[in-house]
Amino acid sequence: MALLRFFKVPKHQRYEYKPRYWDQQKEELQERMDRVKRIQGDGADAMKARISSGLKRGYRGDQRLRKQRAMRSNMLLIGVIAVLVLLSYMALTIYLPGIVESIESSGVSTD
Repeated sequence: MALLRFFKVPKHQRYEYKPRYWDQQKEELQERMDRVKRIQGDGADAMKARISSGLKRGYRGDQRLRKQRAMRSNMLLIGVIAVLVLLSYMALTIYLPGIVESIESSGVSTD
């Protein structure tokens, strides 16, 4: 079948451009400086840049501070649970006898 080709299909041509002057370190430095300028600014765009950079990097801050904040959050949660349990106990001891008494008095007795 190769002998029966009437049309020759041209091969694709490559475009190979090699820059003469390229300083990779300077380009990386410029990218880092631009990223820092975006993060340090004030406004919605700067906040978005800070959040996205934090999510991309992960949390690499002070581990001691992170542990302190987690402990504070856990203690606050335990405190809220304790207050809710105490309020529930007080509500049951104060109002439950009245509720039981009203149910018993409204019920039909078979005597």
